[in-house]
Amino acid sequence: MEALVSSFLLIFVAEMGDKTQLLSMAFTTRFKAYQVIAAISAATLLNNLIAVVAGSLLSGALPVSAIKTASCVLFILFGLWTVWGADNENGEKKPDKFIINPFFTVAIMFFISEFGDKTQIAAMTLAMNESPLYVFIGASLGMICANLIGITAGVLVAKKIPPHIIKWCSAILFIVIGFIGFWTVLHSSMALGNAVLLESAIVILTLLIILLREKRKKRK
Repeated sequence: MEALVSSFLLIFVAEMGDKTQLLSMAFTTRFKAYQVIAAISAATLLNNLIAVVAGSLLSGALPVSAIKTASCVLFILFGLWTVWGADNENGEKKPDKFIINPFFTVAIMFFISEFGDKTQIAAMTLAMNESPLYVFIGASLGMICANLIGITAGVLVAKKIPPHIIKWCSAILFIVIGFIGFWTVLHSSMALGNAVLLESAIVILTLLIILLREKRKKRK
């Protein structure tokens, strides 16, 4: 029981202010709260199950740098998709068209962003010395509770702030997290000069896509 409480507190505190908590808030401004809660809960359970049971095996099969890079790409693409969301002539938002439904969109992005993160490593470390079952339950509850705070904040923000501001803030949050992640991966795997050039190219390409969207919108 002590392992459950300690793992809950450790993961809950570690998640406060973490990027995934901010993402929970951003997701809630775009999707329905119950969809985000269900998706994050499912991703959290799977993530902690991997951490406790088979984390080392999967980490050996999939390089962490490759997973981090995929996560960064998803964040930037999601941010661009948020910006690209079309408006009709009255300024009302058209229904979103999803390649996959909102549940899987949020669950996949949340899972990838948490894979190899400090909370997963912490859960894996705790499971080495404590009961894996209690660590799994405690870590999962800690992460879900922390992100419920982000989801609640997202619901409140959506009621107080105009939709177009929420859209841009959400898009910027996703894109900035993607840029930061890319910088971390690039800086750790290549020389500083090359990392700066590649990161600059990614930033410029992203800005060009946003400018193209705005230009297209003005023509309409």
